[in-house]
Amino acid sequence: MVATQTAKPVSASGAEHTASVPGAAPSRIRRLGRAVLPGPAPGANGAALYRRWWLPWLWTAPAIVCAVVFGVFPFLNTLLLSFTDAKPLGGAASFVGLDNYTRMLDDSDFWLATRNSILYALVVVPLMVLLPLLLAVLVEKNLPGIGFFRSAFYTPVLASSVVVGLSWQWLLADDGLVNTWLEKAHLIRDAIPFLSDSWLILFSAMGLTLWKGLGWYMIFYLAALGNVPKELHEAASMDGAGAVRRFWHITVPGVRQAMMLVGTLTGIGSLRVFTELYMLGGPTGGPGGADRTLPFYIKDVGLDPITGNAGYGSAVSVALFLLTLGLTLLAQRLTREDES
Repeated sequence: MVATQTAKPVSASGAEHTASVPGAAPSRIRRLGRAVLPGPAPGANGAALYRRWWLPWLWTAPAIVCAVVFGVFPFLNTLLLSFTDAKPLGGAASFVGLDNYTRMLDDSDFWLATRNSILYALVVVPLMVLLPLLLAVLVEKNLPGIGFFRSAFYTPVLASSVVVGLSWQWLLADDGLVNTWLEKAHLIRDAIPFLSDSWLILFSAMGLTLWKGLGWYMIFYLAALGNVPKELHEAASMDGAGAVRRFWHITVPGVRQAMMLVGTLTGIGSLRVFTELYMLGGPTGGPGGADRTLPFYIKDVGLDPITGNAGYGSAVSVALFLLTLGLTLLAQRLTREDES
C-alpha cells in the first residue's frame, strides 16, 4: 500500500506557502489574544479555561478606586498641605517648610489636646476590653429571655451619637435626672457640675463612649467565646476551680486574640473621639477649651473660616496619624509576642 502525500503549493520563487484555509485568521487572532492576555496555568479546566489574569482586578477595581479617592489621595494631600500656609476656604498657598511642625511643638494648646487624647485612650481602652467581655460571659448562656437582654445591650450601638449626646446632656445637667435623683436621695446638697467642670466633662464623655460601645464589642466576644471548648470549663469545674478562676485561666486565654483586636480598635477610636466632647462640652470643648482632643483641636485651628490655617491643621493631623500608627504597631507587636 502506497502512502498518499499531498503536494504543498510552491510559489514562483520556489518557497512553500500554506494554502488559504477558512478560519486561519481567527486562529491567529486567538493566539495573539492568548499572548497579550495570558490565560490560566497549564492543566486548568472548567471555568478556569476562560479566566484571565485581569479578571480579579476587574472585580476589585471599584474598591481600589474608592480607597485611592477617599483614602490615599486625602492623606497625600494632607501631607502636602502640612508644609504650606493654606487657608480653609482656598486661595493662594505658599510653601513654609517645617514651620507648621515647629509651631506645633511650641503650642501649649496642642500638647493639652494630646494629653486629653492619650488620657482618653488610657482610661477607655482597658475598660472597653474588659467590660464587654464580662457582659458577653453573662449573656452567653441560653436562659429564658436572654435574647431581650442581648438586644437591650446592643441598642445603644444603633442610636446616633448626636441623639445619645443629647440624652446624656439631659441626664447630666444641673437640673437633670442624675442630679435630681441624687438630691432627692439626700446624697448630695448641690448639683454636681458634670457639664461645667473640665475634668467631669472629660470623664462623662468617656462614660458615654463606654456605654455606647459595650454592645458592639460584646458581639465580638460572643463570637470568640463560641470557640472556647466547653470541655475545659467542665474539667476545671470538676477539679474544683471556681467561676473566677475559670474566667482568668480559661476564658481570657481563649479570647486573647479578640481582646487584642478590641483594644486596637478602641484605641484608634479613642484617639479620634470628637462627638462626645462636642455634645457635652459645647463648641468650645469645655471651659476655655480645656477638654479638646486632637480631632477637636484640628477642627478649631484648621477649619475655622476666619482664623483657621489649613496647613497647620494638616500638620496636627499628621501628628495624630503618627500617634495612631504607633498605637497600632504596639498592639501588633504585643499580639506577635503573645502568639510566640
